[in-house]
Amino acid sequence: MWLSFSSASIMVVQAATPSEPATANQSTLVDENVAAEDDPDENLVPLDTEGPPPDATSPPPATTSSVPRAEDLLQLNPAGNSPATARFSDALNPPAELTQTQDPSRNAADQTEYASYNVPIVMDSSVQAHIRYFNTAIHGRFEQWLFRLSRYRPLVETIFTEFHLPSDLVYLSLVESGFNPYAYSRAKATGPWQFMKGTAKVYGLRVDKYVDERRDPIKSTVAAARYLRDLYDLFGAWPLAMAAYNAGEGKVMRALQKARAESFSEISKTRLIRRETKEYVPRFMAATIIARNPDRYGFTQESAEPHQFDEAIITRPVHFRAIANATGIPYEELRLLNPELRRDATPPGDETYHLKVPVGTKAKVEQLLDRIPTYKFPQLPAKAQFVTVGPSRWYRVRIGDTLGKVSKRFRIPLKTLKTKNSLSSPTIRPGDFLVISR
Repeated sequence: MWLSFSSASIMVVQAATPSEPATANQSTLVDENVAAEDDPDENLVPLDTEGPPPDATSPPPATTSSVPRAEDLLQLNPAGNSPATARFSDALNPPAELTQTQDPSRNAADQTEYASYNVPIVMDSSVQAHIRYFNTAIHGRFEQWLFRLSRYRPLVETIFTEFHLPSDLVYLSLVESGFNPYAYSRAKATGPWQFMKGTAKVYGLRVDKYVDERRDPIKSTVAAARYLRDLYDLFGAWPLAMAAYNAGEGKVMRALQKARAESFSEISKTRLIRRETKEYVPRFMAATIIARNPDRYGFTQESAEPHQFDEAIITRPVHFRAIANATGIPYEELRLLNPELRRDATPPGDETYHLKVPVGTKAKVEQLLDRIPTYKFPQLPAKAQFVTVGPSRWYRVRIGDTLGKVSKRFRIPLKTLKTKNSLSSPTIRPGDFLVISR
């Protein structure tokens, strides 16, 4: 496998969160089919990179929290010291921000370690809270994130080097998604770098009913590198660039202008940016500190097999299971290598599709392609279409809902519910609106 990337072009985009659908006017037909290409599919899993609770940045009372306070961890008990606690307290000598003068009281080893960080790191109470949260409350989950990142890290570092980005920015993917290609958020951001559909398309990613390249580890990383490069060129500092990656450059720019500020630390003290963005940069710093020193925090350094593959040329739609049956390649391995294929099959309408297959199997797949049946995609379930009639009530479908559950919840016959909403199948999707009337 080889990679070649064109140099990044400067462009400014506004990363916007989708707004709630407007209330339908009376006698207005609402057709949400246009949004189908951005709907979560059955392969996706909810984002699991939440941070500490809102009060975690302030030391919680010992009686109400099992998570030790940072100041408690500084008081070591040599007799009863646990390895994890000792490692955590050892890490509380904060690495300085790159533009600050190092404290001469620190030893030479610390000076060398902190100088190796290539993005600004500041150890404050918020960073400490996130370190404590990662290291205690979700230790096992964070370890899974590190393991999963190890699979893709070589290719991410190669791409970031091509775009002249600091190598430590690879850890931004930990706080975005734990580098899970199948992660999606409530705002419909998707993939390891959590792109919104609009921003993804601006940066050249394909998003449709069959392919979502936000989930492609390589293509989405190239898009993220271009976006991060553009943000840094716009703001001139990585903390601001990362804040803009989370909130959108327009919001960060307006916050700087209104506060007459020049740094992230200044706008983070105002109400001009959301708490989520204020915590986003410290969360990245905490993840970076742990990821660079996993043994110090009791994390294993086991690595996954690297993301390597060959590409077989496919000229018609074929399903992963049919390929697996004909070639013996495990179905799960095809899914792992091709997370961008939303329906576990190569897309229709493409004259050629480069399907990623395990190394050494390209020739076998292409030789047996004639024996693999063409896959006929089942028709996507129709989105709910409806007209506001009289005093009808509306219900927005949530994750886990089925038409049967909605029918029982509102005590409406299933047949009536389907008729009122012009549904030909019992399938409904999160975000659909249903007319709830008898």
